[in-house]
Amino acid sequence: MAKTVKKTIGEQELEDFDVVFKALSHESRRNILTVLQARGGTMTAGDIVSRFSYAWPTMTRHLKQLEQAGLITVDKISREQFYSLNSGKLKTVLNNWLKWF
Repeated sequence: MAKTVKKTIGEQELEDFDVVFKALSHESRRNILTVLQARGGTMTAGDIVSRFSYAWPTMTRHLKQLEQAGLITVDKISREQFYSLNSGKLKTVLNNWLKWF
């Protein structure tokens, strides 16, 4: 049986910092978040991709990284995938990071 290791709050915050800041390190991912915010917080995958000059596979990787960081959520409705901004996660991580300064 695998032993689960409970993380302290500080360890969890550091992990969140790493994941979120890594996601934010790429200009395209920051732009995706900005576009989502400007368009009301939710868009289909096709609508997002149409706003950028990248190929589908590239955009899919960017969206996946944002989703893994918790900065966006995805809901599949019929054949469409709807991406929604999770501004709460972004604000929480940034506020926790700023507390260190």
